[in-house]
Amino acid sequence: MEKDSRLAAFKELLDIMDELREKCPWDRKQTFESLRKLTIEETYELADAILKKNLTEIKEELGDLMLHIVFYAKLGSENETFNMTDILNSINKKLITRHPHVFGDTKVVDEEDVMQNWEKIKLRNGKKSVLDGIPKSLPALIKANRLQEKVHGVGFDWKDRSGVWEKINEEIDEVKEELLKLSEKEIKDNRGKEKLEGEIGDLLFSIINAARLYGIDPENSLERTNRKFIFRFQQMEKNIKQQGKILEYLSLDEMNRIWEDVKKEEVKR
Repeated sequence: MEKDSRLAAFKELLDIMDELREKCPWDRKQTFESLRKLTIEETYELADAILKKNLTEIKEELGDLMLHIVFYAKLGSENETFNMTDILNSINKKLITRHPHVFGDTKVVDEEDVMQNWEKIKLRNGKKSVLDGIPKSLPALIKANRLQEKVHGVGFDWKDRSGVWEKINEEIDEVKEELLKLSEKEIKDNRGKEKLEGEIGDLLFSIINAARLYGIDPENSLERTNRKFIFRFQQMEKNIKQQGKILEYLSLDEMNRIWEDVKKEEVKR
């Protein structure tokens, strides 16, 4: 019964898409290019819902993403390049091929074996590099994490994860060394900082690596800190207003004192 209801619901969505494409001026106007930015936005909305652990929102955002997939399939069908059947057949074949431990005779012990098999299969199937397939337009933090996950899949990783902290300290020292070479005027005028930018990039890459090695998603971790900062700062603004003061007229010491008060109140909650 559940399977029948799933198929019926999916068919209804496909039929609705056909109707929209034929009768709605906005839907008729859309192209792959015009939908691209909207798809990215929907993906981030799903990511927000997941971070909030709001299951109702997750369900709704998944529906929005499903609509986009159906929309792209419709456009492909109109161009006679691919359709929904082609999309589904493609992913079905890929999943079966890349899971020989489920659909074949390959033996695996844990998820590490699965990841290594995955990368080896992709290389056998025409990938020239382990790093092929990572979108160039990915945000830098997410891309760094994916690069590290990819090379981990072929064994290029720390034997002892604790060694990453020595690497981080080394990168911090190199940042400090570059800072010593720059004058205050160069820093202020944003000149001669290419090497410093590179060293800070190396430091960030190492910190992302540390997060991964300890099972922490760096994107989620940083976003949680972003949200915490937003909450605290806005609470600080509210407290300042309640005290009849104006944020811009306060000294840094005064702002820091109120900031610490906000943190203390947060602990009490």
